Amino acid sequence: MIIPHPTQYARIPGHFTFDESTAVRAEGAAAGAARLLRTLLAPATGLPLRPSPAGTVVLVVDDMLGGLGEEGYGLTVGSDAVLLRAARPAGLLRGVQTLRQLLPPEALSAQPVTGVPWRIPGVQITDVPRYPWRGAMLDVARHFLPVSFLRRFTDLLAFHKLNVLHLHLTDDQGWRMPVAAFPRLTEVGGRRGGAQPHEGAYTAAELRGLVAYAAERGVTVVPEIEMPGHTRAALAAYPELGNVPGRQLDVWTEWGVCETVLGVHDEVLDFCRTVLGEVMDVFPSRYVHVGGDECPVTEWETGAAARERAARLGLASPRALHGWFLGEVGGFLLAQGRLPVCWAEDSGAPPAGFTVMPWRDADHGLAAARRGHDVVMTPYRSTYLDYPQAAGPDEPPGQAGGVLDLRAVHDGEPVPSGWEPEAAARVLGTQGQLWTEYVTTTAQAEYLAFPRLAALADRAWNPASRWSADFRPALRRHQSRLDALRVHHRREAGGAPTAAAPR
Repeated sequence: MIIPHPTQYARIPGHFTFDESTAVRAEGAAAGAARLLRTLLAPATGLPLRPSPAGTVVLVVDDMLGGLGEEGYGLTVGSDAVLLRAARPAGLLRGVQTLRQLLPPEALSAQPVTGVPWRIPGVQITDVPRYPWRGAMLDVARHFLPVSFLRRFTDLLAFHKLNVLHLHLTDDQGWRMPVAAFPRLTEVGGRRGGAQPHEGAYTAAELRGLVAYAAERGVTVVPEIEMPGHTRAALAAYPELGNVPGRQLDVWTEWGVCETVLGVHDEVLDFCRTVLGEVMDVFPSRYVHVGGDECPVTEWETGAAARERAARLGLASPRALHGWFLGEVGGFLLAQGRLPVCWAEDSGAPPAGFTVMPWRDADHGLAAARRGHDVVMTPYRSTYLDYPQAAGPDEPPGQAGGVLDLRAVHDGEPVPSGWEPEAAARVLGTQGQLWTEYVTTTAQAEYLAFPRLAALADRAWNPASRWSADFRPALRRHQSRLDALRVHHRREAGGAPTAAAPR
């Protein structure tokens, strides 16, 4: 049983066994998937999977298979051969993950394993994802997570056929993105004091390496730089970007929404363009996220410079500077051939050209789609993984306000009933959000993510997958795979006994 559940799956007679003599035939655009297959299977199996024009494991990119789309694949496993075909290289990468899940779980070990026959069942699979955007947002601003974990997390996303790693790189509590033109952003903004001091930042080389690593696995890294709110760390580094001349701030040590926001003078817009320019140099992603939500306007309403700017622009009030600001940075990204993304906390109208992530209510996504925006559905009731998975003292601390259990994630429908077809067609997909106010270790991050990300992956890939008939039975076996990968995860009923959560 595979997660996400394939769209078409049939058992056929026989088995295929990988052994020392097994060779791989993969030419041209299929070569990358063959390299990935060798890389992933070598640690446990030790098999060389040598390239050969006579190989019995055949990987083919055939653009005549247009019905499979960008990421679909066809897999046939017989007694004598394995044939994996796709219209695009990304489809082969998805098929490689299916081959891994068909093998015994021991094949996922990072250490050599002996005495296990590397055998997979005969199958006929045609598998095409429902949505092109299936991802996870990881907040590395509240608590810094090392790049080694980001690579591991990328591997886990790819294993579940999730294809977007959205990195929340800046916030009030920390700035993790290096910007050569503004070195104090990480030197000052990457450190906070208080009762629990914390610091960390990435180098450009680390982030470029992560982008390349993810691309080899079919995962796109989407960067997020928050503006004009959630910018206290930037203001601590460069006070002149704020609304109160001469004020010196520290990096914020509280959670929630900070009242201090960027100013709206020309120097601030120049700063944002420079930062986004360096972000685009590191991240080739078509999409660039600029945050945009939870922006208090008190400083604009009380500040003379902001009020004067609003008047010169002919805006009804300083509050309207929010939409103007997003329009300015969004227009800059569009001019560079990129697509701006923002969070939506209400049904207000973002500037044209923005892709919208509605997080408070699905109806806000419907409002955006009706206005012509593309939408990635992120409602907190089904995608916010910082909420506890269950009630009880064994669970790690999380956001107050309830529990988000596994079934609620799997039941989360990216297009709720009642949406008209035109609006539904604007939905690019969905993603899980892992905010890290209460996450201080990589073990905690994994535990909160899994198996809930497996449930989200299943729903985003195959709308026909049912909770009781498909996902839950598959999860019972999938937990042994997570064990082999040494993933900290909550065990669900029907698997091994539930273990205490990492704290």
